[in-house]
Amino acid sequence: MDNLTSSGWRQALLQGFVAGLITVSASTIGMVELFGTRYFLAGLFTMGQLLLFAPPAVLAFSLAGKIKSQGISIVTVKAAAIGAISGAMLALLVWANQTFPLRTVLINLSPKLMGLLTFDRSLAEGALILIGVSVATAVFGALLQFVPRLYRQALLSAIITTLGVGLLAPLLFERIRNFFGQSVAQLVFTSSALQVVPAIIIFAASAALFYFRGKAALNSKPKAEQKLNPRQKMLRQIPLAIFLLILPMLLGSYLTEITNNVGIFLLMGLGLNIVVGLAGLLDLGYVAFFAIGAYTMAVLTSTGPLGVAQMSFWAALPICVAVSALAGVLLGTPVLRMRGDYLAIVTLGFGEIIRILALSDLLKPFIGGAQGILQIPKPSIAGITLISPEQLYYVILGGALLAAFISNRLRESRVGRTWIAMREDEDVAEAMGINLVRTKLLAFAIGAGFSGLAGAIFSPKLTSIFPHSFNLLISINILSLIIVGGLGSIPGTIVGALVLVGLPELLREFAEFRWLMYGLLLVVMMLNRPEGFIPSDVIRRELHSGDEHRAEV
Repeated sequence: MDNLTSSGWRQALLQGFVAGLITVSASTIGMVELFGTRYFLAGLFTMGQLLLFAPPAVLAFSLAGKIKSQGISIVTVKAAAIGAISGAMLALLVWANQTFPLRTVLINLSPKLMGLLTFDRSLAEGALILIGVSVATAVFGALLQFVPRLYRQALLSAIITTLGVGLLAPLLFERIRNFFGQSVAQLVFTSSALQVVPAIIIFAASAALFYFRGKAALNSKPKAEQKLNPRQKMLRQIPLAIFLLILPMLLGSYLTEITNNVGIFLLMGLGLNIVVGLAGLLDLGYVAFFAIGAYTMAVLTSTGPLGVAQMSFWAALPICVAVSALAGVLLGTPVLRMRGDYLAIVTLGFGEIIRILALSDLLKPFIGGAQGILQIPKPSIAGITLISPEQLYYVILGGALLAAFISNRLRESRVGRTWIAMREDEDVAEAMGINLVRTKLLAFAIGAGFSGLAGAIFSPKLTSIFPHSFNLLISINILSLIIVGGLGSIPGTIVGALVLVGLPELLREFAEFRWLMYGLLLVVMMLNRPEGFIPSDVIRRELHSGDEHRAEV
């Protein structure tokens, strides 16, 4: 017990230092000052304060989960130590800046930042308040571990929901104003923050909703094994279908444009999920098929000098998918015997080859080189040209639904089981009679076809394309979203696209710091939930197969 207690103290001191390091770093790079101008709760709570006090609360919550058996009093004291260390490091930063000319090196240590850290009071008063609030939030985070699980999940979900509404307050304010008028919008929001009373209502309603939903899920567990018939499944999808159909009317042009970008990445993610998530073939050159689909559509439909056929969007669409799938087969043929890192390097080279060819003078007479291809017409239906984001949304939605349907059917089919067997062990799969050549080429072709479909929609969406739109970062983003969402999982791919593509677009007001949050999310996810948000059952079992055994030991 003594060893456990001493170990817990070491962890508490270390967590306090880490929390302090995070908050001091966020302050010195200018993040706290920028976020300090943006309120979550009007006149009370800013995002800068969230950056200062969330780290000790989160780390205390994490530590309390590990040492919960030591009792609530010991856990509370250790959580207070975490908060005290974090607050003291911030107070030390303020003292050092007042004593030494630190701003000559750290230019973000402005008087405004010092005012934020001291709550516009003297150093002594500000330090006491800073340490006191850090201790209080850390203790609150630790005590949440002693709340019954169902209540804790409801509280955490309500906190996240309320913070999310406050974070998106400017966008939500505009939508409510457009639908219900200025006066109604101002009852809920200021122009950029959530009002206090509506925040309390949202928190209480969210907590109640998540609580009763969790309770219902627990009570319905014995019925979970009952399979729904096709009619019941279809009836359950009707509300979702209606929501997707009316979504552009709810979102407006700007948010619909973001949704369209998410949909295009979702299309590519569903394709790469087949190649990587099901077949286990690490493809880092996936953007190449996106480029092939886009350029094929541009060449076939452009009304400019580089257009060769001036076909309609719908006539050219299957050709783009077929050409991309053929490119997938051509890539897969020379790499049939490669695995892992070697396969990743070869596919990376293939992606770079396609990008360099698109930039080269060799193909400039055909695809425009660095000048790209212009005058790509928008799709049209029954003589109506789909110009606005709200109209193009339905084209992207149709492509995403088609890709999701095909992916789901393939995953549950014999072909899907063959891919999974090959991903687990190629030698054993081959010994069982699986034709690896055909299986790999089929995965490459279908995955490339989905990416080509995304590229074919991307071209008329922008009406012009350039080689710089198809760099390596696109492949990395797609791979990241299927890993963060959950390998082998269609719902996981959807969540990954929303989080890694949609969220950075919604947070444009925070400039380059949104990419810092993007990177932090990737690190935290891989450390704490490597299987992703919504992984497939197979991936979850693989990553947690030893948990039960360790718990028994």
